[in-house]
Amino acid sequence: MRIRAAAILAALAALLAPATAAHAAPGDDVHLPVRDALTALPIAAEDRTGYEREKFKHWIDADRDGCSTRNETLLDEAVAAPDRTGRCTLTGGRWYSPYDDTYVDGPRGLDIDHYVPLAESWDSGASTWTAKEREAYANDLDDERALIAVTATSNRSKADQDPATWMPPAAGYHCEYATTWVTVKTRWQLAIDSAEAAALTSVLGECPNTPIEVELAR
Repeated sequence: MRIRAAAILAALAALLAPATAAHAAPGDDVHLPVRDALTALPIAAEDRTGYEREKFKHWIDADRDGCSTRNETLLDEAVAAPDRTGRCTLTGGRWYSPYDDTYVDGPRGLDIDHYVPLAESWDSGASTWTAKEREAYANDLDDERALIAVTATSNRSKADQDPATWMPPAAGYHCEYATTWVTVKTRWQLAIDSAEAAALTSVLGECPNTPIEVELAR
């Protein structure tokens, strides 16, 4: 009886325990120290064959409130709220761009960055996704870390690069940047290449081993 009771308790513990990236399914929550989450990501060579930005339908109005994904992100991240008129025209307001430690007045000087760029996601596994999955990725408002308002200058400097070739100019943001990169790749079960893995390992080796919590999108 004791053996059977122990087996039942073990089974219950397994059911109630947070999922790890290696044994999780869409909708599961993953809880891991960031260095463990990095180690759990698959390593694969990147392949950009067939990539076109148009394959990721973006800046949609998913909830039909008049605001595109871009404007929803601007509204969410404003440190001083902009005025909203008509069909979600935004004026005024203030934002903080952590990539370059800069405050921006008004939305015109801002880009909305996909934390893991669309081209990078394609290279890392999104080439095999359905059009709807790519649309969901390009407009991911369900995790506030997926999209970020930053200066147009910093976003265009980053372009489609990964951490092996680009890190934010603001050195004080490097730990959060690397942690968020790993979190987004975990959420969407994207691979990393060997140079990317080495760069992230190097950066995170100088950072607190922060626990990440993320719901898997796929």
